[in-house]
Amino acid sequence: MNAPTVLVTGATGTVGSALVTALRSRGAAVRAMTRNPDHPVPGADTVVADLRDPASIAAALDGVDAAFLNSPSAEDAAALQIRFADIARDAGVHRLVLLSQYAAHADSPVRFLRWHAEVEAHVQELGLDHTVLRPNLYMQGLLGFAGTIAQGWFGAPIGDTAVSAIDARDIADTAAVVLTGTGHAGRTYTLTGPRAVTHDEIAHALSGATGRAIAFQDSSAEQFTAALTGVLPPWQLAGLVEDYAHYARGEAAEVHTAVADITGNPARDITDFARDYAAAFASVAYAR
Repeated sequence: MNAPTVLVTGATGTVGSALVTALRSRGAAVRAMTRNPDHPVPGADTVVADLRDPASIAAALDGVDAAFLNSPSAEDAAALQIRFADIARDAGVHRLVLLSQYAAHADSPVRFLRWHAEVEAHVQELGLDHTVLRPNLYMQGLLGFAGTIAQGWFGAPIGDTAVSAIDARDIADTAAVVLTGTGHAGRTYTLTGPRAVTHDEIAHALSGATGRAIAFQDSSAEQFTAALTGVLPPWQLAGLVEDYAHYARGEAAEVHTAVADITGNPARDITDFARDYAAAFASVAYAR
């Protein structure tokens, strides 16, 4: 049997770049979709396409067996994903794996969770072999705090509530199995780390990995917003504050075993992440 050809959207992002590697390790032929023609993706057939350009999407999907659909960072992300899914169906793509979010629900007070739920509901009606992956808070999101972590602290409006955060590499490894394996059609998997951790515990893990004292400082939503105003667009910042309120309410602490069940390997712990990314927290060059 020939190796499947898999299109990866968001191929230069946190999950997408790891997925390209994971798919290649499983023998898949990878087609990496990017908007930037000047940055080909190593190890993949790079195609230039934009979710806002239906013709470019159709061309990117030509001859593809499976597609990984990642959410773009855009206020109309749900509409863009829905259109991509429609084009994938019309192009004869056999399998679609949708990257959603932990606790996606149409009635959620968190806009991102409502948007993801809208896309999930649409994909379920298309008649495609599809699988939904719902990862929790990315450990790699800590890289956005690298500037202050390099100074010995980081802050967020979450208090001492625990979250079952996940390493993005585990999301990619899980997606690679689902995209190339069998038995996952119609399934929705919630992806988490092996335990729920508080931000104080995250700070402790970073301290141990870097050999420096790093502290977590709880902040108010107002302080968090003020610190990121001008860094993120208003809609994204408002959504991020809603995300953190969701975490602070204790709504993202459940631990699920899907990563280990699907990949056969245990999900990475926060200590694993801290060890592997220790160098990133030694320089403000990683600040976002």
